Amino acid sequence: MKIGDKAPEILGRDEQGNQVRMSDFKGRKLVLYFYPKDATPGCTAQACNLRDHYEELQQQGYAVVGVSVQDEKSHLRFKEKNQLPFSLIADTEKVLNETFGTWGEKSMCGKKYMGTFRTTFIIDEQGIVERIITPKEVKTKEHAAQILQG
Repeated sequence: MKIGDKAPEILGRDEQGNQVRMSDFKGRKLVLYFYPKDATPGCTAQACNLRDHYEELQQQGYAVVGVSVQDEKSHLRFKEKNQLPFSLIADTEKVLNETFGTWGEKSMCGKKYMGTFRTTFIIDEQGIVERIITPKEVKTKEHAAQILQG
């Protein structure tokens, strides 16, 4: 997915097992953020920063949805523990990650593994990718400000 591309209509299932669609966000911009794993320090910092600025994001016309490869149960625990006011898509089959190009080979401490690249897509009211905040650019503790500053 690149700037100017249309996002797919069906995004996946949330922590409750409900299907999430682009049309659910008609008339609003969607912050679709991909993160590596529930309950890890960076992912928790990012989710809590978005939570803490959620009202401000909504006032500016944004909806927020997180995506990672953990299942619904993991997402539900993560959401409840951190009182997240937005949905988390359980992309266990990596369909959305692959569609958006956020799944690939990573390395840590010299070990290579497959995982999610922390990336945020800002999708406009018509479902078109308007902006991408790349893995090198995402600041987990200041993510809402990055989005709002456009």
